[in-house]
Amino acid sequence: MITHKDHFHGSDLEKIEKIYGVKKEDIISFSANVNPHGISPLMKKNIKDNLDCISAYPDRQYTALRNSISNYCDCDAADVIVGNGTTELISLFIKILQPKKAIVLGPTYSEYEREVTLNGGTTLYYPLKEENDFKLDINHFTSKLDSSIDLIVLCNPNNPTSSAIPKTDMRNILDVCKENDIYVLVDETYVEFVDEIKKYSSVSLCTYYNNIIVLRGTSKFFAAPGLRLGYAITGNNDLKKEIIKRQDPWSINSLADIAGQVMFSDTDYIKQTRDLINAEKERMYNYFKQSSKFKPFKPEANFMLVKILNDDLDSEILFERAIKENLMIRDCSTFPFLNNKFFRFCFMNPEDNDKLIECLSR
Repeated sequence: MITHKDHFHGSDLEKIEKIYGVKKEDIISFSANVNPHGISPLMKKNIKDNLDCISAYPDRQYTALRNSISNYCDCDAADVIVGNGTTELISLFIKILQPKKAIVLGPTYSEYEREVTLNGGTTLYYPLKEENDFKLDINHFTSKLDSSIDLIVLCNPNNPTSSAIPKTDMRNILDVCKENDIYVLVDETYVEFVDEIKKYSSVSLCTYYNNIIVLRGTSKFFAAPGLRLGYAITGNNDLKKEIIKRQDPWSINSLADIAGQVMFSDTDYIKQTRDLINAEKERMYNYFKQSSKFKPFKPEANFMLVKILNDDLDSEILFERAIKENLMIRDCSTFPFLNNKFFRFCFMNPEDNDKLIECLSR
């Protein structure tokens, strides 16, 4: 197990406030990877209009909520499982599978490794190469798979590299995994931010493969981390039954249930978000690409990994410079296979992005 140093997560604003003396309300978080538009107006109105829903239990089957998700994802409602954030669903799935050996890409989100370890398994990292711009070499990766492996976890797009695996390549991975009896967990937390969702999302593959489960949440794209609403999609009936059997009843509260029934249908909000992110993604990538101080890695999601080329700078220096101006970036030195020459930031509104450019480029 790789040891992770303490670091500031995008939600650690209270720690930042205490250490650096800046008010958390004044911090523009480029670290949390959350939609800068804030929550869906349609969802906000629906919660206000239905606040009395907390006086009753939600539907134990969450039928309306699962139908809303199935319409949004273009999948069968029977294949949708809802949970208290993707964190609960990751934990449930790994507890059920009990993998003795799991493979995750590196660098990536540390929660996968943590859950595997807590359940007695071992996690191996398959490193994404900087010389390949942190894109997965499918042929080399699949050549390393065999029947000794129980689980592969793929964050797609990957955090923090913002690289993504196309669905055509994901199908190849699933074919090899099927031959070796390997289950594949695909975390699509950031897939809604990509330019072509159908090119990268694995949801449709759940109809044809029974060795895949796709996870999504509402924390990032719908800017609702406090709602704690996540969902999984899988065509494996045995797995669905086992998750439902082990899941605590009413794990999603009434407000999250009500919110989820409408937020996925807020088409204006969804379009505005994608238009903003796609425009700023291109603008910010092109700016840093022209800089002699930085090397950006082409982003697919709503955030970008950047390497510092200036010998006099590192990620800690830039973090402290930015936070003193109420701008919070992510120091990536704690991620496996990265060091203090890497940082990550998400795309915000144009005026905030301009502030970050001025700060980092000074």
